[in-house]
Amino acid sequence: MSVHDDLTSVQRCLDDLTRSVGRLEQQLGSGGLDMRRVRADADHLRESVQLLRAAASLQTTPAKPELVTIPDTPYDPKLWTDSDDEGLGARHTP
Repeated sequence: MSVHDDLTSVQRCLDDLTRSVGRLEQQLGSGGLDMRRVRADADHLRESVQLLRAAASLQTTPAKPELVTIPDTPYDPKLWTDSDDEGLGARHTP
């Protein structure tokens, strides 16, 4: 299952939770501390899933790598004038 599918499934469950909390509020009233806490927790979960959805949409967009073109022409020999040969040490120019 993809991240998008999982987030959609979570969103559906949250929608069901919101409807159930609404029915409980109608039956028990919304004035009690416990009911307000349940409503706040459900709202917090909804906000968290929205943040996850936004983060997932950013992650699924792959960045294109920057391509560097290397020319086929030989390098200028002056680049190597004062260089060391690996394992041989510095060049000695007469």
